[in-house]
Amino acid sequence: MFAKPDGIPRSSGCYLFRNAMGTIIYVGKAKVLQQRLSSYFQKAEALTPKTQALMVEAASVEWIVTPTENDALLLENELIKVNQPRYNMRLKDDKSYPFVAIDSRSAFPVPYITRGKHVKGVRYYGPFVDVRALRATMEELLQIFPLRSCTSAKFVSHQRQKRPCLLYDIGKCSGPCVGAVDAQGYADLVSGWSRFFDGDVRQLRTLLTNRMNDAAENKKYEAAAKFRDGLLALDRADKAQSVILDDRTSLDVITVATGGGRAALVHFRVRHGRIVGRNVQMADRSLDETSAEIFDALVTSAFASSDVAPTVLTDSATALCEWAPHYLSSRRGRPVSVTVPQRGKRLALLALAQRDAQSVINRDSLRRQADHNVRARALQELGDALGLDQPPYRIECFDMSHLQGTNYVGSMVVFEDGLPIKNQYRHFNVKEILGNDDAGAMEEVVRRRLGYWGEDVASSKFRRANLLIIDGGLPQLHAAQIAAANAGVSDSVELVALAKREELLYRPGSSQPIALERGSESLYLVQRIRDEAHRFAISFHRSKRAKSMIATVLDGVPGLGSKRRDRLLLEMGSLDNLRQATLEELNARSWLPAEVAKSIYDHLRAPAEPKLRRERDND
Repeated sequence: MFAKPDGIPRSSGCYLFRNAMGTIIYVGKAKVLQQRLSSYFQKAEALTPKTQALMVEAASVEWIVTPTENDALLLENELIKVNQPRYNMRLKDDKSYPFVAIDSRSAFPVPYITRGKHVKGVRYYGPFVDVRALRATMEELLQIFPLRSCTSAKFVSHQRQKRPCLLYDIGKCSGPCVGAVDAQGYADLVSGWSRFFDGDVRQLRTLLTNRMNDAAENKKYEAAAKFRDGLLALDRADKAQSVILDDRTSLDVITVATGGGRAALVHFRVRHGRIVGRNVQMADRSLDETSAEIFDALVTSAFASSDVAPTVLTDSATALCEWAPHYLSSRRGRPVSVTVPQRGKRLALLALAQRDAQSVINRDSLRRQADHNVRARALQELGDALGLDQPPYRIECFDMSHLQGTNYVGSMVVFEDGLPIKNQYRHFNVKEILGNDDAGAMEEVVRRRLGYWGEDVASSKFRRANLLIIDGGLPQLHAAQIAAANAGVSDSVELVALAKREELLYRPGSSQPIALERGSESLYLVQRIRDEAHRFAISFHRSKRAKSMIATVLDGVPGLGSKRRDRLLLEMGSLDNLRQATLEELNARSWLPAEVAKSIYDHLRAPAEPKLRRERDND
């Protein structure tokens, strides 16, 4: 670690760590640069694993002083996007969703759909998920608010000819090219269009209804029919928008989902009780960023083209953000409250956003899995990083699960060509280890799996793998090496351990970790395999623990053996249903003797023994 530099200012700003080659490897922001940078120059034991790795590689640090904290936040965002530092999340510009834009710089602005960068002076609405539905909505709105949709050249041509186009004849253009509408009348149409995309549909419906009724009272039936058709078109355009909040509240909803090395921030814009826009920001995580840190890093991108509501809903973890509330308040010009909903429709709205964010992560995962080139690149990168002779086609990953040393189980998941082979997954009940001993349990499980290693591949219960991933650190790796030695296959098995938190790889014979490139396909693949092994182990452990608890509760009931117990639970559905069953319901089962039914009934309703209080010793 290099020495702490002198003269660090006590002001807000950004700081940049560089490696020995002068490459920027980390960009951070600080309210007080002196305090923030001082926190990096501590004993290694006091730093997080990510910061330890950063300080080992860093050779120098520099800083940029900013006038305000908000300027530091904006500058950090730009520096990360330009330099893509290794230890920062890699921000991704999401331009896949369309916006509706109205260029207010012209006298008669044209609404259009765009996916490009936002331009100053152009008002944007959205983004929207379904571009087909968006085009249909715009077609319906042209019947109510007939803005022009022609190009500037066509507009000038018809203006010169003093003859409108076909759209004017069918009522889908107000005819500004021939003076059929003045600038103020056209501005009113633009205002109605804007109100719709701002979510204020009820006011528009009331306005059209009043105009229709007035026209009908004055016996202007054609005009009344036009307003009636406009109401129908408004209802069709509004059909895709569901009412979320009955109180017509305007707020923003922010939620973060993570998966492996990726993070997704989803932003719902709720205006007048309706969702009128959705924005997704993707990022490659560095190491251990929390949801709050991800929100702080992506807040400028999430609200770059959006107004800010007075209230932002989010979950308890994301609400711990440090920079976002101040930035949003400055953007709005008034205080913004970041709150965590506890009940009702707001909580349901947050849950909707959370499901959407998770679906974004899942879609991203499926996209990578479906792309053969991406999988091939991931396996090639992994093989090169680990020094293997060839990319590991078949990978097996082992993980352990237990509760304070009880119900120890192991799991093995199998991936071939970067895809899971679920019919070859295996569970292991740990039989030899007593107490909390992860390394010992891992040795037993790997040894039992490697017992099939030397058999003929065609008849083997397990085909040979090109790589075994051990979930854990050096102790688990050493245990797997012992298992391979005991099985006599040390020379034919490739092992690697994956540390849970740091996500560093360890190979036999070296204590130096291997760090895969952040955001790389190889790291994503390893994380996905590790997460799948963890999920598989946890699900088996919970099932085993539940059965153990049921067996304990029903233990000692005279005449109730394992077969009767399992049949009874199968018919009752759960232990809770069995507790609530009456004696008559138990006696109704012809296969269950009456005396056993009575014993079960009495056993489950027996009062619990009172717990003895521990007397305090008098000094």
